[in-house]
Amino acid sequence: MSFGSVVRERRTALGIGLTDFAERLGISPAYWSRIERDQEKPPRDELIERAAAILGVRLDDLFVEAQRLPPDMQRDIGRVVLAYRRMRAAGKV
Repeated sequence: MSFGSVVRERRTALGIGLTDFAERLGISPAYWSRIERDQEKPPRDELIERAAAILGVRLDDLFVEAQRLPPDMQRDIGRVVLAYRRMRAAGKV
């Protein structure tokens, strides 16, 4: 499932309209509609963080859907890569 479709599914399940959601994010409904229809790439990190809070989903899960590392992991990419490699070598991934 794509980032846009995951967000749209959760938003509609919560009964939040597109316009209301976009207003809460501080962006135009047209822009967010394009994201949900996969006509735009996932938005900048700040909007993903706000969307996760509004939708009540784990931040990490939404960043995974965006195919991006969460900001705290981006700042520590070296350790993230090493931890992943160790886990993979141990057969845990």
